[in-house]
Amino acid sequence: MKDDDILTHIHELIAEEHGLRQRLASGSISSHEENNRINQLEEALDQAWDLLRQRRARREFGEDPDSAAPRPIDEVEDYRQ
Repeated sequence: MKDDDILTHIHELIAEEHGLRQRLASGSISSHEENNRINQLEEALDQAWDLLRQRRARREFGEDPDSAAPRPIDEVEDYRQ
């Protein structure tokens, strides 16, 4: 996955998160449904941001950014964006 693809994925996840919050506000989903999906989205965002950072760091130090790979959720969980 290239940087632009990762950024597109991040924007899609963020858009879905906003959509969930709007659906919760309109009453079309329950807070339980929203919370479950939000947790999944946050984990996916943590992984995507980490992968993007890995790629940028590898590029900065003359390494192949394509050798970066997504890390497990428990390793990247709660990263600061």
